[in-house]
Amino acid sequence: MLELAGIIILGIIAQWVAWRLKLPAILPLILIGLMVGPIATLYTEDGGKLIEPIWNGTKGLFPGEGLYYFVSLAISIILFEGGLTLKRSEIQNVGPVITKLITVGSLVTFFGAGVAAHYIFHLSWQLSFLFSALIIVTGPTVITPILRNIPLKKDVSAVLKWEGILIDPIGALVAVLVFEFISVGEGSAFTQTALIEFGKILLFGTTFGFTFAHALAFAIKKNLIPHYLMNVVSLSVVLLVFVESDLFAHESGLLAVVVMGMVMGNMNLPNLKELLYFKESLSVLLISILFILLAANINMSDLELLRTWNTAWLFLVVVFLIRPIGVLLSTQGSGLKLNEKLFIGWVGPRGIVAAGIASLFGSKLLAKGEPGAEYITPLVFMIVLGTVLFNATTARLFAKLIGVFLTKSEGILIIGASKVSRLIGNYLKKNNRHVVLIDNNETNVAKSKKLGLEALAANIYSDTLTDNIELNDVGYLMALTGNSDINRFAIDKFRDQFGENGSFRLVDSDEMNDPEKTPKDGLFSQTDDFIKLTETARKFPSINEIDVKDTKHYYTLIEMAQSDEDVIPIFLKMPEGSLEIIASLSNGVEDIKEGSKLVYMGKPFDFEAAE
Repeated sequence: MLELAGIIILGIIAQWVAWRLKLPAILPLILIGLMVGPIATLYTEDGGKLIEPIWNGTKGLFPGEGLYYFVSLAISIILFEGGLTLKRSEIQNVGPVITKLITVGSLVTFFGAGVAAHYIFHLSWQLSFLFSALIIVTGPTVITPILRNIPLKKDVSAVLKWEGILIDPIGALVAVLVFEFISVGEGSAFTQTALIEFGKILLFGTTFGFTFAHALAFAIKKNLIPHYLMNVVSLSVVLLVFVESDLFAHESGLLAVVVMGMVMGNMNLPNLKELLYFKESLSVLLISILFILLAANINMSDLELLRTWNTAWLFLVVVFLIRPIGVLLSTQGSGLKLNEKLFIGWVGPRGIVAAGIASLFGSKLLAKGEPGAEYITPLVFMIVLGTVLFNATTARLFAKLIGVFLTKSEGILIIGASKVSRLIGNYLKKNNRHVVLIDNNETNVAKSKKLGLEALAANIYSDTLTDNIELNDVGYLMALTGNSDINRFAIDKFRDQFGENGSFRLVDSDEMNDPEKTPKDGLFSQTDDFIKLTETARKFPSINEIDVKDTKHYYTLIEMAQSDEDVIPIFLKMPEGSLEIIASLSNGVEDIKEGSKLVYMGKPFDFEAAE
């Protein structure tokens, strides 16, 4: 009991420390696992571990293969949650790059790391390629914390995020294929047998995932599941899919749950957000437990195997040679710039799937007496811990050195996806600005997407937005909802992360009637609240431009707009095309050059009166 409670407590403490220090949680989790596991044998009185994952007759948590059953089920839940977050709309520009990364990039890693492991550690070819298959995977649980605080273009962030999630089951499948080669043994039939097993994995994994995703979606849409059972029923179905698929084709469960998550994540399902929040919380708990257990399960004899220069050589080859080559080959002919390709090649931390499956397969091969199998788990953990530590400490600096770090984030986040927000968002998109609309109203989000806008169904009171690495290039925040409390909350909560260049909100009725109360972060003018914006958008659903000659002419236009109930100025468009948001207190605009334009919503201006 004490060990189990200690793992949960230590895991959550590690998660908090990681959040506080802005590090991937895997780093403190593995370190804690090593401290209470193999390293504990150096300072405990009886020379034993503080936490023993496998029952050894007198102490331990899981008897027999219980640990590996738990690891498998936990990884299935984590991968399903990752699949739920994959949206097709995110990869419109970089889909081919991601496809190549998880195919060409995987092949480069598989063969390159396999050859390196064989010649550096003199492992058999089978074990060398098992090692290389295991380190194919990266992982969203380690990439997301690293990228969360690095302002990057949306395309670069999306490539790394999608690669991390999609490549997990691919790496697992390749590892399964190699494991089948080893398990079947030498002989003329082993290749055919292993390939048949691989085909069964693909067939049953995709079939079970697709079928059960639609079955569960049908049950949710038809209200066949009560609301209070929604999360636990979904969890049980995920476990059922994983187990059933595995029964038909061994190790196909990982693929099945990822396919199931991807299919459901791209459906218009009610309560999908609640399901995602539940799975996120569960994934955090499972990751916390898993990494401590797996790290604690390593023995000092395993760590002693790594005390050689060969370990450093293998790490350097994997990080500085194989990963960059795979990325450069995968991004040939893409729209990514050279510095963006170099950054993607630099960031390749390995995560939970690599560590979990390495522990599973390594122990099975050890039990069979496979020569060299004792190297698999410690070598993979070395790559996992080394790449996470390396990327966590160097990614931000490297991004600045090669010029992919956005010194000024030009993206705009709009809170609220009403008709007004959609009009403004559509104009911004046509002017080549990355704009994202946020609303908890599914109808508004759906209408925004029909217009081709990027829109997220999210609750601003949750922390999910801060974890969205595709918003790393957002530097402007506009709160356009009809609720003044929500607008204020959005500004206060997200000002530092999404509003570094400017955070604005609509004025409320009290502020509009009293000019002295006009806030510094007021949007448009002190006479434009949500009601006026909505009425104007209803009568004149268009955004227009008018030429501005100079600064004096600009203020003349502003005064005219403020005196007209059907005209609302929103942006000042500079000659080079950049946009400045007009605030309620817009007296700081100076040196406006000819060729600028006043962007406004409402009826066409009386041009002659503006002369």
